[in-house]
Amino acid sequence: MNERTFASFLPDNILENIFSYLDLADLGNCSLVCKRWYNFLNDENNDVWRMHCLKKLSEDAFKSDLLSSVPTYKAKLRAFYYAWNPIDCSRNVFIRPNGFTLHRNPVAQSTDAARGKMGFTQGRHAWEVIWEGPLGTVAVIGISTREASLQCHGYVALLGSDDQSWGWNLVDNHLLHNGDAQGNYPLLNNAPKYQVGERIRVVLDCDDNTLSFEKNSEFLGVAFRGLPPKTFYPTVSAVYGNTEVSMIYLGPPLDG
Repeated sequence: MNERTFASFLPDNILENIFSYLDLADLGNCSLVCKRWYNFLNDENNDVWRMHCLKKLSEDAFKSDLLSSVPTYKAKLRAFYYAWNPIDCSRNVFIRPNGFTLHRNPVAQSTDAARGKMGFTQGRHAWEVIWEGPLGTVAVIGISTREASLQCHGYVALLGSDDQSWGWNLVDNHLLHNGDAQGNYPLLNNAPKYQVGERIRVVLDCDDNTLSFEKNSEFLGVAFRGLPPKTFYPTVSAVYGNTEVSMIYLGPPLDG
């Protein structure tokens, strides 16, 4: 019996103990060893992923409704690794211990932004944004490249103010890019304004070069087409002091 065959016969409890000590890269390699290991690690709710969640996620985040859109342990863990980047945000922003929520400090005459940890160049990706405090005069969600600014003077639509960012201002329902308003969004008569606490789903399609949004499970239409071949990061910009914004990465969007 060779080593690979022997490995495939290890009992589940032994596999759980071994895998719970490995990092994510090693777990990826383990899934290639044999079909049984692949199937074992493909169970996103087994004790291996639960143990890794308990190690990485704060108890508050783990038990909160914030992660209700990512029901499996593996999905929660992935969302954590894709959440806000504490070293890629304005100096007036800090990331709460849960890792998913940014807090904008009450600094006068400043607009402040934050990006997610992971950027995307290919494939389809979806994440939810929940504005958990007042919007203020400008509150923009969307995407940006690393070249886009994360802080500026005054209260402005920072996200969408240059050619490296694309955003939807939730306050006036305008799309913004390169410093110009790109029209109203969504294209509905008397489109309702965003209500604090609603979940906005952002859908980035790097293969079709589009950015779209959903609200309350309703597809609002394509917001931007013809996105350039760049690396895009989930981004928001805010002006209201002490407002908070959470972001939960969901993975590939589900159609239909």
